[in-house]
Amino acid sequence: MTKKLSKLEDILYQTKNDKFTRILYTRVSSLEQKTDRQTVNSSSYDLVVEDKCSGSIPFFEREGGKKIKTFIDMGCKLELDVHAIDRIGRDLRDVLNVIHYFNTKGISICFVSQGLRTLDEKGEENPIAKMVYAILGVVAEMEKRNINERTREGIAIAKALGKYTGRKNGSKEDIHQFLSKPKNKKALDYVKKGYRNSEISKITGMSINTIVKIRKYGCAHA
Repeated sequence: MTKKLSKLEDILYQTKNDKFTRILYTRVSSLEQKTDRQTVNSSSYDLVVEDKCSGSIPFFEREGGKKIKTFIDMGCKLELDVHAIDRIGRDLRDVLNVIHYFNTKGISICFVSQGLRTLDEKGEENPIAKMVYAILGVVAEMEKRNINERTREGIAIAKALGKYTGRKNGSKEDIHQFLSKPKNKKALDYVKKGYRNSEISKITGMSINTIVKIRKYGCAHA
C-alpha cells in the first residue's frame, strides 16, 4: 500500500529525489454523492484529490483543481489519473484547455475507464486519445444540453396543463416557507458549508438572485 502524502513539502521532497507523485482526481456533483466507484484502487496512489461540485465549474476554479495546479506551478513531478473524462468537466472547451495545459507541462493524464493517456511514453501527444476524448467531450456536452432541454419542456407542458402556476399575484410567502422548500434547503446547506453563490447556482440550477435571498434569510434566521 502506498503511503499517502498530505503536505506540499512531502510532494516537493519526492520531486527533489526525482520521484513522481501519483495523484488520483475524483469528482461528484453534490455533497451527498460518494466517490467510491472512482476510488476502488486509491490505495496505489500517493494522493487522492476530491472535488464535490458541478462539472460545469471550470477545472482550475475548483478547490481540487487549484490544489493540483499549485503542485504543478511549484515544479512538482506528477502523474495524474482520472476515472473518466467527464470528471474533468462537461464543457468541451474547458476539457480541451485542461488537457492542453497538462500537455504543455509534460504531464500525461490517464483516463482510467476509457484506457486513454493524453501523452505517449515519449511525452508526445497521443493522436488517437485526442480524437477519442474530443468525441466523448462532445457527447457529455450534448447530454448536459439534453437534460436542460427536457427540463424546459417539462415546465412548458406543466404550464400548458395548468399544473405549473407559480404563486398567485399579490400573495406573500413567509421566510420559513421559503427556506423550507426542498431545493432552497439544499442550497442553504451549501451556503452553510461555505460554497460561493456561483458554485451553488451551477450545482442546483438556481438563479444567483434566489441564492442571494436564501443566504440573506438563512443567515438572519440561523
